Parts: sequence; C-alpha cells; structure tokens
Amino acid sequence: MAYNACAGSGKIARMGVGDLLIICFSHLRWDFVFQRPQHLMTRLAASSQVVFWEEPMQIAGLEKPRLSLRPCPASGVTVACPELPEGLDQQGMDAALRVLLAGVEANREGKLLLWYYTPMMLSFSQHLQADCIVYDCMDELANFKFAPSDLLAREAQLLRTADLVFTGGYSLYEAKRDRHPSVHAFPSSVEREHFVVARETMEEPPEQRSLQRPRFGFYGVVDERMDLELLAHLADARPEWSILIVGPVVKIDPADLPARPNLHYLGGKSYVELPAHLAGWDVALMPFAINEATRFISPTKTPEYLSAGKPVVSTPITDVVRHYGGLQGVSIAEGADAFVAACDEALALARGDGKWLEEADALLLQTNWDDTVKRMRRLIDTVLMAGQALHPIVSPTIWPPEATKYDVMVVGAGFAGSVMAERLASIGKTVLVVDRRPHIAGNAYDRLDDAGLLIHQYGPHIFHTNSTEIFEYLSQFTEWRAYEHRVLAKVDGLLVPIPINRTTINILYGLDLRSEAEAEAFLASRAEPVPLIETSEDVVIAAVGRELYEKFFRDYTRKQWGLDPSQLDRTVTSRVPTRTDTDDRYFNDRFQAMPAEGYTKMFERMLDHPNIDLLLGTDYAQVRSAYLHTQLVFTGPIDEYFGYRFGKLPYRSLRFEHETIDTPWFQPVAVVNYPDLETPYTRITEYKHLTGHENDRTSITREYPQAEGDPYYPIPREENQALFKRYEALARSEENVTFVGRLATYRYYNMDQIVGQALASFRRTFLHAERAPGDRAIASSSQKEGTTSGNVASVA
Repeated sequence: MAYNACAGSGKIARMGVGDLLIICFSHLRWDFVFQRPQHLMTRLAASSQVVFWEEPMQIAGLEKPRLSLRPCPASGVTVACPELPEGLDQQGMDAALRVLLAGVEANREGKLLLWYYTPMMLSFSQHLQADCIVYDCMDELANFKFAPSDLLAREAQLLRTADLVFTGGYSLYEAKRDRHPSVHAFPSSVEREHFVVARETMEEPPEQRSLQRPRFGFYGVVDERMDLELLAHLADARPEWSILIVGPVVKIDPADLPARPNLHYLGGKSYVELPAHLAGWDVALMPFAINEATRFISPTKTPEYLSAGKPVVSTPITDVVRHYGGLQGVSIAEGADAFVAACDEALALARGDGKWLEEADALLLQTNWDDTVKRMRRLIDTVLMAGQALHPIVSPTIWPPEATKYDVMVVGAGFAGSVMAERLASIGKTVLVVDRRPHIAGNAYDRLDDAGLLIHQYGPHIFHTNSTEIFEYLSQFTEWRAYEHRVLAKVDGLLVPIPINRTTINILYGLDLRSEAEAEAFLASRAEPVPLIETSEDVVIAAVGRELYEKFFRDYTRKQWGLDPSQLDRTVTSRVPTRTDTDDRYFNDRFQAMPAEGYTKMFERMLDHPNIDLLLGTDYAQVRSAYLHTQLVFTGPIDEYFGYRFGKLPYRSLRFEHETIDTPWFQPVAVVNYPDLETPYTRITEYKHLTGHENDRTSITREYPQAEGDPYYPIPREENQALFKRYEALARSEENVTFVGRLATYRYYNMDQIVGQALASFRRTFLHAERAPGDRAIASSSQKEGTTSGNVASVA
C-alpha cells in the first residue's frame, strides 16, 4: 500500500523547531498505508527532527553499504533506508549498519530519543547514548509467522533498556505491565477528519464502481491473521453480496486465498484512497482469525470504519470487544454462521436512519492521534527532564542525596502537597517536594503564552470559598484581583446564563417572567415526577423537566463523562443549582477572587522556605529510596501508590487546545459551554476576563473530555467508590504515610476544599500529640466534598 508523498534530495530534513532528534526503528516501510508509526512520527516531526529507519535492503552488485535518505515534505520526516551488499552475515550487517547509523546520529544538535517498533534493531543501535528510549509495542511479534528465533531474547533486552514502554492496546498492556516499571497503554486512535468524508457522496474507484450492491469490505494486510475459511463461508452464504478485500497479500501464498465470483481482491491502496473505497461499502468487516497472531492486536481500522459511517462486523478480538463491543454499530460474532447473521443485522442498520452513529461519534470524539502524541510527549518530557532534574531546582541542597535526610517527603506540588509542605516547614520540619511534572502548582499551573497573556495550562481555575480561614491563609502568598465568575451556554444558537436562571428561561422561550414566583411556577410546570431519584438524569428531570434536561445536561454529560446521565450517580447533577432570580454569577461564595499575579506566583511564595527543597520532573518512585526521609505525604493517585493491586480507579481526563487569536476579545464572558453533542469540546475559556490583562490579542482554550490521560475527575459510580474503599483500607495500614488531596482520596474537591483538607490533615497528623494510629494514614473523608463538576463547568 504505497504512500507516495515522499521524494527528496537525500539530506536529513532539519525542522529548526526543536532540539530533539528522534530515530525511529521500524519493521514497516514508511511508504505503507498510514499506520501507527506514520501517524505518530508525522506529528512528532512538527517539533523535533525525526529519522524513520527502515529495515535494510540487500542489493545485488552493491560494493559497499550506503544509506538512502528521503525527506518527506508532507510530514517533515526523513526516511532512512540502509542498502547493503548481498551475502553479508548478521555480524557483517550489524557492523555496516552501525557505521551508517553513526552518520545520522552525528548530525544531531540536542537530545537523542530512540524509538523502537522492533527489538531486532538493538543489535546495531544499542551502543548509542540516548537521553530517552521508547519501546512502542504494536503487536506480539514473536507470535507472527517467520518471527526470528531470538526475537524474545532481544525484546527482553529492550525492556531492560527502555525508559518507557507504550502498547498498541490494553491486551498488550496487560501482557507487558509486569515486565517494566513504566508501561502505558495507547490504543488505536483515528484521524477522523480523513475518513468522515466517506459519509458523503464520493466518486468511487473504477475497480469497485461496477460491483453489485450490497458491498462488504475489508482493508489491511492479508496474512495469517485473516480467517480465510470464514471469508469463503461468508461468500458462499450470501452470493448476492460483493465482498471486497483491499490490501497486499503477505506471508501467505495468494493461491491459498478462497476464490469465489463475489469475492474481490483489489490489492494495496494508498491511505489517501481509502475513504473513496469506504464510501462505496455498506458494511465494514474484520474477519480476523482467533489465533496467537491476533491475541493482542488492537486494530486501527475499527475507529476508521466508524468514522466513515460504516457498521462493523468483527470476530471476537479482545481489544475490539473491550473498547467497541458495547456500540450498536459494532457487532461481535464468533463462528461462521454467527458472523453471517451479524452481517445481515449490520446491513439492516446501514439501511436505517443512522441514529446509531450518534453513539459512535461520541466515542470517536475522545480518541485522536494528536491527543495520543501529546500524552506520549508528556511522558517523554518527564524522562528528559529527569535526566537533568535529579537535584533541587528552587532551593539548593547538598549533593549527593545520601548526604541529606529529610523529615518529610511530599509527593506532589499542587495545592495539597504545597500546603502540607509550607505548614510542615513552618514548624521546623525539613521537606523535600517531588513532582513528576517539570513545574509546581499542579493543575493550577499558569504561564505566559507567546502573546504575553497569562493562561491556565490545565484549564480554568477560579477561586471561591466561604471559609475566612482558607482565604486568609492563602492571602499570605498573594494579592487578589476581585472577580465574579459568569458562564454562558450556547443553546439553540443563543448564549444564555448557566446555571439556569430567570433570564435563561426568558431568552429561550421568549417570555417575560418578572418574579421568582413566576419562574418557579414555570419550572414546576415542566418538572416531571420521579418516584425514586437515583441517577443524575432523575435529579434534573425532577427539577426542570426533560426538555431543559436535554438542552443543557444530557449531551454535555455524555461528552464530559463518556456515559449517559442515567448511568451516573445523582451527585453529578444534584448540586447544580437552578435559580428563579436573575443572579447570573456562577458562584455565590463570600470570597471570590483571582491571584493577582497568577497561581504559579502564589505557589512560588508558598514554597519559598529554607526548609523546603524541590525535585521536579521526577517520579517519586525513582527517588523515594535515594532521598532519606522519616515520613511521606502522598497526594498522587492512591491506586498507583499500591501498584494498582485491585485494578485502576476510573477517571475522566481532559485534552486542552490552546490558541492565541488576533482579536482583542473572543467571547463576552470567561467561559462559554457547548452542551450539544455535535461540538466536540465542552467549553471555551478566554483568560483575559479572569486575569484583567490588556492586549490587542486574546488567548482561549478548548476542552475535550477523554477516557485516557492525566486523571482529573473520579467517575461517580457505586462500584468505583467500592473499589476506592479497598485502597482506603490499605492506606490506613500504612505506617508514616499520609494520603491527602483529590487523587489520594478519590474525590473531586474545589481548590478551597483541598486547602482545607490539607490544613486539617496537617493539624491532625503532625500537630496533635494524641492521635489514633489510623489518623495519620489518609485525610478524613468527612471533609465537605467538592462538587462533582461535570455538567456545567469544572472550575476548581
């Protein structure tokens, strides 16, 4: 499957925008239909110099080794193909490849990242002094036909060498997670905009145009992973159907392919051509054999098929069942007869009203290659930072670390960790604060962007509290800018206040309600009786009725949580107010303000103490034993602390898209919500409203909820809370460890509530002379819980 965008002069492409050289060692050719390596390397090349190193070619008559270099103008990637004389043994090949590789590595000006898709290329590259090594494991290659006999030994060597291990799906993650300390699952993503055009009328390829309908199609490599008997059975069972197989035949004899009048093998096609083929299909197929070669696969084509608007029928591949088996548009069938029956049902679905696509699209909005690369890059940056950050960054201390013993190690430099560190330092304790991010302030971290505007890196944080104690405590470290937060929602093409108030109702319905009594009567006329309020859907419908529920809450919740409100605990929406007056402030707390110079400045002052040292860009697990300490304060994920002993606690995450715009203002308030399902993001924030900065330009952030990524929101379901309780029981038995903060107590807290929890935990654990043994282990869960913040705006 050729991708013919690359042609060049033979020089290594220099992007001039990064100081990182990435050498990607792949068993796949670059000129192949876009798969995971091509998607990832193309995006990484936007900020780094990327060399894609292919398997060597042996060329008859070639006198000495040479390296073919082809800059790819479409991606910025330099494709390197080693060309070797015929007849070299493995030792001779490795020696030649080392020389060719040295010429590439000599061109670098900054750090070096080695990215392996095959462990077999270690034999000539393991001598390189890399700043980071990534093993991106797409498949269990040892299970494939003609796998090298020493592949498993090479992989074991790579696992010992690698800093990070990425896997192409969760099945592979489960197979590798016990073999390396830093394994991360990155299932197949999708370039949705490339495939969604197949939903429109497109000119079909000539070889497909004349084939009878309905059409059932598959694209991909045809090899030992294809169930050829199943393919023949399907063709025989439905001779009136056209079955199209698009892709090259590899490692199997083409003569072994089943031949039927309605079975058409169209050969390899380019990535660019695939949407036109998909447009002419009725149903997409994944007729994989269930064998060792498919045991761990996570087919990229699943989300691509769905993006093209095609129902999918698949054999029971584990990761397909896990991630897509619950969708109406994906049928899982085991056995030949069941597969044919599933195809019948999928065809009926394809000929229906298309409503099944709403559910599929909601899921697809959560996965894309851009987000995958950003999450991978954060992990890589942590490794790169750790290489130069194994020493305090803010406060000096003695080196090596064995020379210093701390009273307390605090894990996490966000609100919980920083408050604990400051309080401990204030009573004479020596404290080392460790954070895997290269900055302080946690999710409240803010920075100046290229336009000189202060933005919040991890989404808007608006401070509000009713506690005088908390406000006065933080006032030691910052001046305040008065600010009352207001939010609008775009509904029916109108911008209306949220939470719903009398103004909202008047605008939406063209009314002129003038009193709270009139507004209350209107809402009462819309409300629907719910005998037993158990879910978030029940809460809203009982308060304002189904129409307002659908306009403001249903689809927003689906985007935010990846679940329908009927599947979520009532706490998600039970604290979302509905007002009958015209107060359009989002909060009504006594103290509402923003740190005048930003949150990061406030944290800098909080941690500026001679008893506090900082260790940033470092995972505490890597240095816990190196830096001696008597007690530990842990503010990270409690399940991570215990090695995910009972499984992972479910979270929702966010992806942030920052943009600077050449206009003074973008929207009338700081935050505008988008409750409709068609808009992929939940809200847009414009920071000048929050900060008071004056500039001819403005900066905004779009938020995209997603399933994977940094943990932000604990998912409020009964079974999740039960799982947390098991970890909480372990925490209570930990000696000299205090668990505090959102992640350590698996609750969504507003910022002031985290500060309050940390202050209370400090007093209880470190000030009280008399305390029960269990008190020191985990912050009290009796603290006032924060709003679950999923349906209007998460602003803590």
